Amino acid sequence: QVQLVESGGGLVQAGGSLRLSCAASGRILSSYTMGWFRQAPGKEREFVAAITWNVGRTQYADSVKGRFTISRDNVKNMVYLQMSRLNSEDTAVYYCATHVSPVVVVTPQLYSYWGQGTQVTVSA
Repeated sequence: QVQLVESGGGLVQAGGSLRLSCAASGRILSSYTMGWFRQAPGKEREFVAAITWNVGRTQYADSVKGRFTISRDNVKNMVYLQMSRLNSEDTAVYYCATHVSPVVVVTPQLYSYWGQGTQVTVSA
């Protein structure tokens, strides 16, 4: 079992920055992959970014590439999502998730554990 708790969401003006954190606990193996997803009202949950625990391999959605950075702290069991140049389309609930494999995948159904989510709202 893996428990995930997100934090760091809030209200930010367009063009601003925000850093999300995900605290992971439980049975965390270096062979796992951590992902960030988001879901806006009336839309499906979509992939944002992912990172492997072991070598730190990353992957980003095209919509956030160059603006968002995912990172992890293996000692603290933390995963971060640094978001910059935010715009209204980034408004969503952001979720941290765990995929029990070192292969980065973008399909949310392949992630086994999820946090409760944190709201990010970008105002014009």
